[in-house]
Amino acid sequence: MSKTTRVLGASLGALALTVSLAACGGDSLEKTKDGGADSSAPSGGGKGSLVVGSAGFTESNVLAELYAQVLKDAGYSTSVTTVNNRELYEPSLEKGEIDVVPEYAATLAEFLNAKVNGPKAPEEKPVASSDAAATVAALEKLAGPLGLKALPAGGAVDQNAFAVTKEFAQKNNLKSLSDLGKSGLKVKIAAGDECAVRPFCAPGLTKTYGIQVSGIDPKGVGTPQSKQAVKDGTDQLVLTTTTDATLDSYGLVLLEDDKKLQNADNVLPVVNAKDAGSPEVAAALDKLTKVLTTADLVDLNRKVDAERAKPADVAKAYLESKGLLKK
Repeated sequence: MSKTTRVLGASLGALALTVSLAACGGDSLEKTKDGGADSSAPSGGGKGSLVVGSAGFTESNVLAELYAQVLKDAGYSTSVTTVNNRELYEPSLEKGEIDVVPEYAATLAEFLNAKVNGPKAPEEKPVASSDAAATVAALEKLAGPLGLKALPAGGAVDQNAFAVTKEFAQKNNLKSLSDLGKSGLKVKIAAGDECAVRPFCAPGLTKTYGIQVSGIDPKGVGTPQSKQAVKDGTDQLVLTTTTDATLDSYGLVLLEDDKKLQNADNVLPVVNAKDAGSPEVAAALDKLTKVLTTADLVDLNRKVDAERAKPADVAKAYLESKGLLKK
């Protein structure tokens, strides 16, 4: 399952409890115990031990390493464990077997909405929206009674996004989805077949932006096949995510979601309130959250996926470049 399937989970309604956060797109930390990427051995100072959870795909592996290293720098003994399924790691977070996980506001809010209010709740009474503050507030309300604490979200966002070729964008003067709607151009979308019925995909593009969708090419969400189809001109629009690090290699560019069709999947730390809910933990993680951008995530993902760098090494270099690690 791909990283992009995780993003789709925020909008899958009754399927919210069955969407896995597992992904391909890079070696998991469990498989890279040959040096820099392995954080399984506790390390750090004397403030206590914290286990950081990773969901096993590239971006989550890097975020987990970033969290572990800033917490280690703050004096904690840290280790990273990989659990490829939210249905498994979320209960572990509640139990305190995992102390901290990098999460996505809208996706986790609807996951907990389904858990607390029933599997149909995300579809019938959704709590996530394109408003980041309201989505995080809803998440906090659901997380609290479960013994979880959602820390402040930052500007880094990994959510659904649509891309066209740079040539297509330049030829038709397109910078946003609104521009595409106003152009009157008909587009075929490379995506999952569910795009035909999901409100964030074809129906939403038509309703919110007036985009004329001529059809869906079911090649998957953000897959190489989908991006190649748009590059070749077979399709005109591909559904991917805002942190897709391979767009440039296909000659693709994102169109701005200027009317905010997509839910706010801002990155934020979620902690076990009892074991990791201290102001010191929050302060250490907040330094990173305030600095990290969507563009940073794209770059970090690219270094792991394209350049085959190890998540721990990529995380360390980034933190040092931002002055977030003591020297």
